[in-house]
Amino acid sequence: MNTLYDTLLDTPIFAVALTLAAYLGGVALFERLGRPSWCPAVMIAAVLTAAGLWLLRYDYGDYERNVTWLTLLLGPATVALAVPLYQQRQHIFSLWKPILASLPLAAALAALYAVLIAWLMGASPVVLASLAPKSVTAPLAMGIAEQIGGSLSLMLGGLLITGVMSTVFVSLLAKVLKLTDQRVLGFALGVNGHAIGIVRAFELGPTAGAFASLGMSLTGIFTALFLPVVWPLFS
Repeated sequence: MNTLYDTLLDTPIFAVALTLAAYLGGVALFERLGRPSWCPAVMIAAVLTAAGLWLLRYDYGDYERNVTWLTLLLGPATVALAVPLYQQRQHIFSLWKPILASLPLAAALAALYAVLIAWLMGASPVVLASLAPKSVTAPLAMGIAEQIGGSLSLMLGGLLITGVMSTVFVSLLAKVLKLTDQRVLGFALGVNGHAIGIVRAFELGPTAGAFASLGMSLTGIFTALFLPVVWPLFS
């Protein structure tokens, strides 16, 4: 019986089923809680997945290996964001100058402040390298973290926390500043909150969602091009 259980744990079907069950459970709890911005469905699903691995005594290395093909879907999902960009292309083209002017500073600050705080607290080089790409969407961040010597697990944790906190603080600042322009809100959510920010942006409207997709895409491109080049100079 024990051998059968071990064999079942070692199959991709079980790992994928556990992941999907955690996600569906996260969505259900998210809806029941009233869709709070501080607790998105993906974060609930991550906690449920971790709890499932602990309860089942499922080795994380085996789980990661068995869901590898599932993570490949992150790439096509990111490319699919081109659809809302195309639908809002007229609004985007009309603001291309302020977008390009603000992007380098915003993307640089997104990487800098976390690394600076961790450095002041005496974090190791691996931790610093893991936090640097935390504001980039997962498919790109995974590649960047490997190039600069970061930990994939730590980077993904930072990615989740960054997305959640970005949606919270962008929403708070929007209320304080009485900011209602969906283009600005969406772009800020995309630059700082990556995919989680995009989900929040689409809740505001299609225009916010499109600009969030744009912000995340441009931040990813900028970070992927410049961070691996600049990082050795600081490390």
